[in-house]
Amino acid sequence: MNNTLVIWHEMLAAQDPSRLAEVIADDCDFVSPVLHTTQEGGELTKMYLTGAFHILGVGGSFRYIKEVVSGNHAVLEFVTEVDGLTVNGVDIMTFDDEGKICEFKVMVRPLKALHLVKQKMADMLEQLSA
Repeated sequence: MNNTLVIWHEMLAAQDPSRLAEVIADDCDFVSPVLHTTQEGGELTKMYLTGAFHILGVGGSFRYIKEVVSGNHAVLEFVTEVDGLTVNGVDIMTFDDEGKICEFKVMVRPLKALHLVKQKMADMLEQLSA
């Protein structure tokens, strides 16, 4: 798991999601702050996270401000700016026995930021799936 978090932080620093396959389990579930159902599978998870890299990491303002790791779980609180609006949230990761992420849950606040991220992600996911 520690190596997974090291790779995760390296990807964020480089603003490059190309190493997602190294850290996301094939059966990973993605839990979105705006969708009612869990997105099942590593490929869908990688697509959502790639979109998030583009939306939340643009301009390099994305940074983690807290990190709590316990057992096979990690909670990383982030802050970033999107279109002049401060977005605060947490990434909640669960790791499998191989140390890969098998569940990735995102929570975002405030509500205004959630609505903005939802719209931008919808546009980005349309581009990525085309």
